[in-house]
Amino acid sequence: MNLILTIYIIAILVSISCSILGVFLVLKKISMLTDAISHTILLGIIISFFIVKKIDSPLLIVGASIFALMTVYLVELISNIRLIKEDSAIGIVMSFLFSIAVILVSKYTANTHLDVDSVLLGEIVFAPFHTKTIFGLEIPYSVITGIMVLCLNLTFIVLFFKEIKISIFDRVLASSLGLFPIFIHYSLMTLVSITAITSFEAIGVTLMVSFMVGPASTAYLISKSLKAMICWSIFFGILSTLIGVRLAFEFDISISGAISVVIGMIFLIVFFISKKGTKLI
Repeated sequence: MNLILTIYIIAILVSISCSILGVFLVLKKISMLTDAISHTILLGIIISFFIVKKIDSPLLIVGASIFALMTVYLVELISNIRLIKEDSAIGIVMSFLFSIAVILVSKYTANTHLDVDSVLLGEIVFAPFHTKTIFGLEIPYSVITGIMVLCLNLTFIVLFFKEIKISIFDRVLASSLGLFPIFIHYSLMTLVSITAITSFEAIGVTLMVSFMVGPASTAYLISKSLKAMICWSIFFGILSTLIGVRLAFEFDISISGAISVVIGMIFLIVFFISKKGTKLI
């Protein structure tokens, strides 16, 4: 498979997965919780690595998911005290758990392919070289995981669309209708965690957070329905990818950085020209 085409495919798959979930995070006003999760799951990965001694073990995903849900729980626990706002609670939990992870990485994993820079920044150029043989074909591992995660996210959204929509806009009503808003909330956080974990090696945390927040926030400026917001979010995610990758190769700069900058520029352009007069309903 052509290298440049593979990079486009990987980035687009991740952008769609993140853009879809980002819509619900933006509407729930917890988009920055994504940033916290993307950092604190590193501690879960490290602890799981200490147990299994394998960097490619599926148990690393389990450990990361546990710490992701722990992050959500701790943030809600602290913010529910009413003495500290949610943004402060996110900062406290993220800095505490991530600092522990950084200490463990720097002290005990010096001789392994596991470092903070690769997790945060990522390098999508190398992703096409990590392949897996399927039916005699060498397919990049990131393409495989990207397709699987995208299918998982889409399946959940399609099956529980009504429940998610009501839970976001009226949690009390959702509870009275027996739609289990708590289950929906933690399921979304689990999907965010899985998406973040599978994005680590390919694009890094920085671009993952940009994909999760940027396209959805841009879509919110011009959307008047939830379905429209999802479609616009996907569109802006793909558009940013196509332009960003092209610019990166043209000027020989970081692909992740270029895409993130394009996401920000598109948001600013839409922000200044948007004339939306009604809120999302």
